[in-house]
Amino acid sequence: MAKTTRTRKSKESTTPEATTLFVPESPQTQYFNEELIIRGARVHNLKNVDITFPREKLIVITGISGSGKSSLAFDTIYAEGQRRYVESLSPYARQFLDMMERPDVDLIEGLSPAISIEQKTIGNSPRSTVGTVTEVYDFVRLLFARLGTQFCVACDIPVERQTQDQIIGTIFSYPENSKLILLAPLVRARKGHYRELFADSLRAGFTKVRIDGEIKDLVEGLQVDRYKIHTIEVVVDRLPIHAQYMDRLGQSVETALKMGKGVASAVVETKNGEMTELLFSEKYACPNCGRSYEEPQPNTFSFNSVIGACAMCHGLGETKDFDEELLYGDTTKSIEDGALTPLGKKRKNWLWAQVEAVFTAFNADTNTPFNKLKRDLVQTLIHGSGTEKLKIDWHSGSGKKVTYDMRFAGILDTLKQAVKKDATESLREWAQQFMAGRSCPSCGGGRLKQESLFIRIEGRNIHHAVTLSLEEAVDCFKS
Repeated sequence: MAKTTRTRKSKESTTPEATTLFVPESPQTQYFNEELIIRGARVHNLKNVDITFPREKLIVITGISGSGKSSLAFDTIYAEGQRRYVESLSPYARQFLDMMERPDVDLIEGLSPAISIEQKTIGNSPRSTVGTVTEVYDFVRLLFARLGTQFCVACDIPVERQTQDQIIGTIFSYPENSKLILLAPLVRARKGHYRELFADSLRAGFTKVRIDGEIKDLVEGLQVDRYKIHTIEVVVDRLPIHAQYMDRLGQSVETALKMGKGVASAVVETKNGEMTELLFSEKYACPNCGRSYEEPQPNTFSFNSVIGACAMCHGLGETKDFDEELLYGDTTKSIEDGALTPLGKKRKNWLWAQVEAVFTAFNADTNTPFNKLKRDLVQTLIHGSGTEKLKIDWHSGSGKKVTYDMRFAGILDTLKQAVKKDATESLREWAQQFMAGRSCPSCGGGRLKQESLFIRIEGRNIHHAVTLSLEEAVDCFKS
């Protein structure tokens, strides 16, 4: 077998670049020469090149752009090795493979079937990992979906099946006469217009449906945006939580579980207006606290899906926020000379008018070295004056002096306003230089929801598995 790796550069480049050729050990080595021999290679830039390579060695072919490295490695050695291999197959198999032309060469001896690995450019998505790009992570997700054990997020014990009686008992644990809306989940975080689904539900006698958290009437022709992700639940019943409705509730729970394929959801509104979302599952529920969980699926472990991704960091594993340390420049300088980087040097604008008002309130001089300022003054500059109002002098365009009595929001708040969606791109880029990434406090860098991270195989969740070293990962998955 021959394996080559190449790096392309522009024709104008004169920088040496390399092409690597590797001929691994083969059990049939004794039938070949101990060398790979090429005689009279005339492909592209090659002019009757005669060359001999040792077998079973890693070989680097280097030279400036256009010197014939790729012509020798790919268009001569690889092309002939691939051509000979395809010719050895049956006519039936050959019809599915591209037949390469014979390269312009007098003689090639000692050649094995060849494999070429070309340089590939991938996207720079912040969610991309070696596992996702190579699609190995897809198999890991499938493994955890099929073999993983769900543990309760609150109690950290394995979940068990939940019976209909247990579901009804959980509902009746809420205050009497609380309002209950019982729902059957039909679609969860998927795209489509679902016109037929709505029509079928209407024919089945249902009149209400909850679409993306909003309850709507089921009417003829109802559909949603087919290009957006939707969660759709049919309203099975609406009733107060009371003993006289016990039988009706039992029938409704049975209907909801049947329609939802073992899963039902509910919304409970108490008399004081407090709303609680509940999820019930015939397959997964904590025996201690009663919390229900959905059956794990491969996309449960996908940080590119709203089903699996952490809601706080959106699957990135880290959150970005303003770092106060990045606001400080040379603190031996005064604030007028740029000790606070976002402010820059002193100039006439509204922000500097507010800064001067802060110094006036603290009876301090803006020429004082920043590291000599009082802590309270610095905190006011960074975080604002709170409820305390300052007298801010401002000179209008006509030169008239106006004094405003108002609060100072602080430099951090000014930066936060600059990264909002309605700000200009250049303003956002300027403000983002003062932000730093931190491990997400919700998922701890695991990128997934807590429920997904509490699914384990032999005490290890999927985040632990994919952060192992290569050697540890091999031992882990072998076991």
